[in-house]
Amino acid sequence: MLQQPSLEELWGKSRGAHEHFELSSLRGLPEGAARYLRHAIAPGTPLFSAVRLEMHGTIRLRNDWLPFHATQVNCWESGFVWRANVRMMHLPILGSDRWFGGQGSMRWKLLGLLPLVNAQGPDITRSAAGRFNVEGLCVPTAWVGPEVRWLEGVPPQEAQALIQAHGVESNLELGLSANGALESVAISRWGNPGGSSFHEAAFGGLLGDERCFQGVTIPTSFRLGWFPGTSRFDRPGGEFFRATIDRAEFR
Repeated sequence: MLQQPSLEELWGKSRGAHEHFELSSLRGLPEGAARYLRHAIAPGTPLFSAVRLEMHGTIRLRNDWLPFHATQVNCWESGFVWRANVRMMHLPILGSDRWFGGQGSMRWKLLGLLPLVNAQGPDITRSAAGRFNVEGLCVPTAWVGPEVRWLEGVPPQEAQALIQAHGVESNLELGLSANGALESVAISRWGNPGGSSFHEAAFGGLLGDERCFQGVTIPTSFRLGWFPGTSRFDRPGGEFFRATIDRAEFR
């Protein structure tokens, strides 16, 4: 298996941006896509391709919501690492989810010593690649490029992005406010909701609040899981991730 970099190593691989965002680059885009990018990226902002996030929240394991603190690096050209400390009955579960170089993996240990999850293979890789494409919304400056095609014929309160990156093709449906802020996201993603066998299933959820970091405005509250927009989202096997972004640094 390809040697997977640590979070710090991946952040070190990210390159600085040389081009800058200009409103003229939005000419010809569908109305919703242009409104979203105009809201998310200030003119003159470097076209960053990487972000480092600090976050906290809760994650659902079986029927329990467990608190966590996490650091994540998304480097659009290379991969992502989500490294977290999850607390279960006051005991730490330490580990990471990642995708790099076309391979995904999950590594989690109780107390940082006793293995709980050690998963890799084609299903994990395909699911992680879909997740990576969704989380591009945390570095929208990477979406001003040839790997993202904004679809026509979409209602103005929405935007749809066809992303051809990371080994999978993803069609993201973005719900927008009147001023272009992100309110929801939905995608068909490979996964095993509720412990089922792996298959394509609806994934996404609700986005809220927002902050501007280095000229980039991103949502800072997330409620994500399987079957968004249905009653199944509120049940076990549906929503499983609630997070607040505390800090973001772009490069």
